[in-house]
Amino acid sequence: MKALLKNYHQSPRKVRLVADLIRGKSVPAARAALAYLPKKSSPAIGKLLDSAIANARSMGNTPEHLFVKAITVDKGTVLRRARPFARGRAGSIHKEMSVVAIELGSNAPAPKPVAKKKAAKKVKSAQ
Repeated sequence: MKALLKNYHQSPRKVRLVADLIRGKSVPAARAALAYLPKKSSPAIGKLLDSAIANARSMGNTPEHLFVKAITVDKGTVLRRARPFARGRAGSIHKEMSVVAIELGSNAPAPKPVAKKKAAKKVKSAQ
């Protein structure tokens, strides 16, 4: 139950603020936190969480029994641009991107094992 967001156009330092907020929370609590958080990356991480939930549903899990097991924010590609400065010089501008990976865990109660019935041994009569 994983989902991956590649090349999100915001620096990893800013995205980690939102990721740290939902790490370890249940899925309903994480959705509620992302809905009211005034950060630019909140909607994108919310969509990523919805994608992970859809992946979990396809495996037969319900969102009520899921929690955010792990969320990592890594540095992605960097767009390098130049900006004109004084006296004919150029300064470099680095536009960093993020790669966000989320993994959901299940805390659903384990199903009880079904007791196997013992098969009676049949003795073949000698003829």
